[in-house]
Amino acid sequence: MLTKRKSGQASRTRLHTLMGTVASAPIDRRTFLRRSGLAAGGMAALGSFQLGTVQKAAAISPPQPGVPIELKKSVCTHCAVGCTVTAEVQNGVWTGQEPSWDSPINRGSHCAKGASVRELVHSDRRLKYPMKLTAGQWERVSWDDAINGIGDKLLEIREKSGPESVYWMGSAKFSNEGTYLFRKLAALWGTNNQDHQARICHSTTVAGVANTWGYGAMTNSFNDIRNSKTMIIMGGNPAEAHPIAMQHLLEGKELNQANLIVIDPRFTRTAAHATEYVRFRSGTDIALLWGMLWHIFENGWEDKEFIAQRVYGMDEVRKEVAKYTPEEVEQITGVPGDQVKRVAELFATQKPSTMIWCMGQTHHTVGTANTRASCILCLATGNVGKPGTGANIFRGHDNVQGATDIGLDVVTLPFYYGLTESAWKHWSRVWEIPYEDLLSQFDSKDAMETPGIPLTRWFDSVSLPKDKIAQRDSMRAMFIQGHASNSITRIPDSMKGLTGLELLVVADPHPTTWASLAVEAGRKDNTYLLPVCTQFETSGSRVASNRAIQWGEQIVKPSFEQKDDYQVIYLLSKKLGLADKMFKKIAVEGDRPVPEDVLREMNRGSWSTGYCGQSPERLKAHMKNQHKFDLVTMRAPKDDPEVGGDYYGLPWPCWGKPEIRHPGTANLYSTGLHVMDGGSPFRARFGVERNGQTLLAEGSYTQGSELTDGYPEFTMAVLKKLGWDKDLTAQERAVIEKIGDDINKVSWSTDLSGGIQRVVLSHGCHPYGNGKARAVAWNLPDPVPTHREPIYSPRVDLVAKYPTYPDATQFRLPNIGFSVQQAAVEKGIAKTFPLILTSGRLVEYEGGGEETRSNRWLAELQQEMFVEINPADASERGIGDGTWVWVNGAENNAKARVKALVTERVGRGVAFMPFHFGGWFQGKDLRAHYPQGSDPYVLGESVNSITTYGYDPVTGMQEPKCTLCQIVAA
Repeated sequence: MLTKRKSGQASRTRLHTLMGTVASAPIDRRTFLRRSGLAAGGMAALGSFQLGTVQKAAAISPPQPGVPIELKKSVCTHCAVGCTVTAEVQNGVWTGQEPSWDSPINRGSHCAKGASVRELVHSDRRLKYPMKLTAGQWERVSWDDAINGIGDKLLEIREKSGPESVYWMGSAKFSNEGTYLFRKLAALWGTNNQDHQARICHSTTVAGVANTWGYGAMTNSFNDIRNSKTMIIMGGNPAEAHPIAMQHLLEGKELNQANLIVIDPRFTRTAAHATEYVRFRSGTDIALLWGMLWHIFENGWEDKEFIAQRVYGMDEVRKEVAKYTPEEVEQITGVPGDQVKRVAELFATQKPSTMIWCMGQTHHTVGTANTRASCILCLATGNVGKPGTGANIFRGHDNVQGATDIGLDVVTLPFYYGLTESAWKHWSRVWEIPYEDLLSQFDSKDAMETPGIPLTRWFDSVSLPKDKIAQRDSMRAMFIQGHASNSITRIPDSMKGLTGLELLVVADPHPTTWASLAVEAGRKDNTYLLPVCTQFETSGSRVASNRAIQWGEQIVKPSFEQKDDYQVIYLLSKKLGLADKMFKKIAVEGDRPVPEDVLREMNRGSWSTGYCGQSPERLKAHMKNQHKFDLVTMRAPKDDPEVGGDYYGLPWPCWGKPEIRHPGTANLYSTGLHVMDGGSPFRARFGVERNGQTLLAEGSYTQGSELTDGYPEFTMAVLKKLGWDKDLTAQERAVIEKIGDDINKVSWSTDLSGGIQRVVLSHGCHPYGNGKARAVAWNLPDPVPTHREPIYSPRVDLVAKYPTYPDATQFRLPNIGFSVQQAAVEKGIAKTFPLILTSGRLVEYEGGGEETRSNRWLAELQQEMFVEINPADASERGIGDGTWVWVNGAENNAKARVKALVTERVGRGVAFMPFHFGGWFQGKDLRAHYPQGSDPYVLGESVNSITTYGYDPVTGMQEPKCTLCQIVAA
């Protein structure tokens, strides 16, 4: 039976045996919080308590007598809310912890995961030494032997098969500086086959949102949601996934008597707080959104002035939306027409309104189209660019936003410059490496400018026939730094890929499920585990969901033989002969690159996204002065000598050089503010005209702008036309002239002097222009989003009318989703596997779960993997609550043995599984496959053992939110 925790007593099961004397007594909630250095009220795990309700005195853990206490600040390493952790350190040991009382984000609160982060450092389940698999057994090796062995094999593979035969899998757990170095290493190695967790969480958000209005990120902030009068949460469960953010939502709900509408196939803990809950069929987001927009257009609730001034192509959307009548929408989604109308009216008329989502919208073959549809709903109702509005995307890992921005991605160089020749030339200037030298590292110019293979399909790049892979050779090696294998779908296919790799390297604080699956797959050698420390044992910056950047200081030094990410990257680049180029402008102390220097190099090249104004000094000043920032606006008083007028964390874009002191941009696309107060229009990144219609804003501009209509992105040619080029200093002009090519084409994003941005800002204008958002994105497979059935659809009657995308080659590999969908219909898969399987988060765990399941405090709270099944479905199958069941997947004869949780949270015909578990495979416990003493306390089946084929054509996103399964008693 899945044990429900009760006050004062916790179930022991097999966890008791594993933990031994460490957990000699049961841990109730109060004891848990006391052991983690917090009082009970500070947890607020489900958003039940207001921010700051913990009394500060009660939250102080007892100091060690007579030993001075040093307070240090860092950022929680779990989700992307960005909570500050205040650590108490004595004699170099982390002895106590508080949530920051001054942080405008968490204000004295932590969730369960945040409250337990001290244990991440102290955990004895971490890797302590480098390990190598020899004859199928894990053996300790030295760092020198590991780096030399890895480097020699990589160079051997490169010589035979080229640079693209090595996959570089990075991490949303890197700092910004670690991310940048990892991306730079892949570039100097000569490949775009490098990626990270954003591929499997919000790559479709980035593509969809950026292709609508310019940047693919959260428009406002968690704090700003306090201004909303209507909130729609569609595809997110912040009560469990982002508990501290949930507190801001609940305070806004109470203060404004706001509508809180939760749209989800499952009645979640967030839904329990809703004023309206909408249950719909997973995979039908667009149909439901268009059903809402049908009512908005039908009743004239759209914001006509906003559309006329700031939106291109809404008439084309009207034509598409007309197909989604109330009857059609109910047939597709299962939602009654009157409820759709009620929700639409609230969003359109009870403003300001915001649309919030997490991975419920993104994890689909139509993920990019889903997120665009959400943005278009905001545009149609004028709910963008004002307090309390916007598309507020809750991201999952502490630095997944930063890692995305910094280009740890198969499609771009750092800061969204893309992969064109001009993009590479820009970074060659920043790095002071001749473009020809960079080009020589690649197999060809075409390879240099072609997107790589997404991590969702790394195993296909190993296992598919070579003639199906559009590069010189198959993938022969993988270097993985901070990414779990169990978070990627189709694990049975991953197992085949693992057997085909000649070299596998995992650098992580924990062995991760790569270790156990590698041994289970039959690997015997050429497999390394490198012990990397956590972000609490190093320093650097990270970016929260709201684009705010925070600097975390080193709390304690790494233990045993653990090294930080910077050291690992440096040692490897040195072995590969790349260190001199990598660190030409970056100081290295011992074998550790100085992160402040790394950030300064990033500042020098990041003009396109406005990462140029956040110097290390400014970020550190913000952490020091957190108490000065307003809770709602996130802004400091203008007269403060250190952080005057800044928005907390200098959320990007923060334009110009640091000395300009741009305050950052709290709310994107707000024309009601001056650009030097964080105001901005929509980005003019799509040109100036399309089919005879202007793509520039009409009659809309930021406060104080000298240009009172739309205008294009700024180049030297535009400056000259306006006569503003005379405002450039001689030094700025000299730098611009050195860029070469046509000086008139030097732009706001390629000018390394920062002069163009400085001049444009001085005239009250925006460097990236003043354009219209795009309701029609002509470069995407569906310029206007349209409903398409999931690859494995339970509604075979709808597949012919709403098929998935045609088969095509994408990201160097064939995407055969259409063929798979047709075959599923022909084989009657929906009859054999009649339940929709979806997945999501638990409050106790995060990501692939290896780190949190190795945390004794969290492991005590959630001990077993489970599947939620509706009582009617359970009764039909003779399944009782807490009994063992097999969940059978629709591909690979896949199966998972888990406990049944019989509950009405899921509707009939739906099953739910959390995605944090690993260490079992098809009923087999793989604990013995871990290096001794490094296995997590809690193991369980991964839901991705039974997820199936399906990829978004724009991003390669997987489809784990709507596949099919069958559940039978074990």
